[in-house]
Amino acid sequence: MTLRRITPADNAAMKQIIQADLKANDLALPGTVYFDPEIDDLYQAYQNLENSAYWVLSYEGQVVGGVGIAPYPDYPGVCELQKLYLDAAYQGRGLSKTLMAQALDYGAKHYEICYLETHSNLVAAWHLYEKYDFQPLTQPLGSGAHSVMNRWYVKKF
Repeated sequence: MTLRRITPADNAAMKQIIQADLKANDLALPGTVYFDPEIDDLYQAYQNLENSAYWVLSYEGQVVGGVGIAPYPDYPGVCELQKLYLDAAYQGRGLSKTLMAQALDYGAKHYEICYLETHSNLVAAWHLYEKYDFQPLTQPLGSGAHSVMNRWYVKKF
């Protein structure tokens, strides 16, 4: 496995992974990242934001997952853990821990708090976040773009 920054050549693979996972979890809905225009060009989306990055995990040259960190709008010192997805064939192998470690290490260098939004359908995801000491919130922080999400978490660095 190789963990590296996203390149333009990785955009299509990550879009497919994200949309396949959301569809498999009945979340191919407006108000989720499934319909975000930025998933067509994740590389460029993260190039335009200060203190942001997106990493992909590849195996034998094939992208199998990714994760991003970006500033959370209107909340200085707060970043958002974004788009942590793995290809279904690679889930359950502990690879999300590799992605989490990279994202959180980067976030801790630039921010005080990390925020994330998820959905109750994504059980493995929110269990992972809780293992990394993310604390649940009763409502979203601000007015996030993903209105379908119904679980929100923060972690202090």
